[in-house]
Amino acid sequence: MDRELVAWLVRFGAPLLFFAQVFGIFGLPIPDELLLTVAGALAASGRLSLSSTVAAAVSGCLTGITLSYAVGRWVGLPLLRARFRRHHDAIERAQNWFQRFGGWLLTFGYFIPGVRHVTAIAAGSGCLSYRMFVAYAYPGGVLWCAVFLGLGYFAGDRWPQVAHAARTHFARAALIAVAVVAAYAALRVAAERRRS
Repeated sequence: MDRELVAWLVRFGAPLLFFAQVFGIFGLPIPDELLLTVAGALAASGRLSLSSTVAAAVSGCLTGITLSYAVGRWVGLPLLRARFRRHHDAIERAQNWFQRFGGWLLTFGYFIPGVRHVTAIAAGSGCLSYRMFVAYAYPGGVLWCAVFLGLGYFAGDRWPQVAHAARTHFARAALIAVAVVAAYAALRVAAERRRS
């Protein structure tokens, strides 16, 4: 699969990366992290323009997350639950996490597989204004793109090993991200209780 991915990226470049990011963030089964890592490596080798790669990745990511928010805003949770019964648990979990961790889940949820696809929908369903959504989601999207593009860029020709390690250890990294968000939320709640 990796060779085909490289061939497609070299052939179609930034437009492919943009649309893959839009649809991957929106929820289609696209290997986003691998795609970004490969794109970063191709940019390092000069086979893709670095500026076009960064622009396509970030704009595709932000477009996809904004579309997810719009679906939550326009469709709402009741219709989503009825339409996507198979994903009912994921939608409920995102809603509960959102109430618990707030907008920070949008910022760091990109790094948790399966979570990034539903957090924006939960935010759009009425939990968060669009302005607050942008304030939390967009920096997270830029950070997420930077991490994986940077991995590929600095790995260069060693990107297959880095991509394999990232896939292998991604669950651990996701758990660490969840722990950091949970610790921050707990400290924030404790500080607010002390003030009251």
